[in-house]
Amino acid sequence: MKLTGQPVRLRSFIFESLFVVGTVALFLGAGRTDSVRTLSLIFSSIVLEAVPFMLMGALVGGLLEAFVSRERIASMLPRKRWKTVLIAAGLGMIFPVCECAIVPVVRRLSRKGLPMAAAVAYLLGGPIANPIVGFSTAVAYRLDFGMMAARMVIGYAIAVGIGLIMDRVFAKKSAFLEGIEHGAAPTAGHDHDESCTCGHHQEHADECSCGHHHPEPAGNGIGAKLASAMHHAADDFIGVGHYLVIGAFIAAVGQTYIDRNVFVQIAGIPVLSILLMMVLAIVLNLCSEADAFIAASFRGTMPVSAQLAFMLIGPMFDLKLLLMYQTLFRRRAIVVLAALIFTAVLAAAIAVHYSGLLAGVAQ
Repeated sequence: MKLTGQPVRLRSFIFESLFVVGTVALFLGAGRTDSVRTLSLIFSSIVLEAVPFMLMGALVGGLLEAFVSRERIASMLPRKRWKTVLIAAGLGMIFPVCECAIVPVVRRLSRKGLPMAAAVAYLLGGPIANPIVGFSTAVAYRLDFGMMAARMVIGYAIAVGIGLIMDRVFAKKSAFLEGIEHGAAPTAGHDHDESCTCGHHQEHADECSCGHHHPEPAGNGIGAKLASAMHHAADDFIGVGHYLVIGAFIAAVGQTYIDRNVFVQIAGIPVLSILLMMVLAIVLNLCSEADAFIAASFRGTMPVSAQLAFMLIGPMFDLKLLLMYQTLFRRRAIVVLAALIFTAVLAAAIAVHYSGLLAGVAQ
């Protein structure tokens, strides 16, 4: 089943409506109690700390979309596949794009001939191993660069490893949907624009996988490109901003109303706490430029390894990415990719926990 813009927007609208109704009911029922004040303080602090980094990421993404061609990115990669994977996983250091915008970028690069292994490596590594995410992680953890380094290095290593494994698993049959790899022509009977990732016909070719409308800039001058960059940045910021609000609210509710003893009991079972935080990251659909502030809000309640797992799996695989991956990969490839990501993050977090690698991170 192909992803289309309308069903995604409908599901998003229903989910957000339920969130608003539930939030209003909570405040009406609880009134101006101490717990509501605590919830409001935690919620607002998370949002206010994270918003500048989301805005920064949206601006960088918009500028890259308007000023940097896919051909230039592809031309930077070497011919040898393993070297291409190593470089692609770290491209986020030069072209920082969060996971909310990276799927259409990877789709376009794949049409230009980017190998599948490198595409997967950039898809998974780009939203983690980039300077904006690194800086936001350091700020969220009170300039503790240990957590920042661990997140970026382990995220990069996982991206490289999964890219190489996917290349082996799908050596005989492409993991991509028909018409994507090596600039192949679209399926007969469908006239798609190259930038379209929504599965629509040409009349909807200016609507990308995020469900936004992106008109072409009127001209090729600096002013037109800047206007296009701001348009993309605004769409990206508004499109993912509500995920931050919902995630911050859920984190605040959990810390305000769930007994700390529950967290202590879960934290006493490392694997269970890691799994819980991984599932939470998958459900919340946070942006990689803001999720560190949600993870850091669990300091003192969840192990550092569980917080790290939260920040690793979210940018690689969550519910919104599951939908967007359907515009790029075959179903079998998505299943294999999801299994590899989940296993790799779980194994890495367990290894970090028992090795004491981040024992010095402030709790």
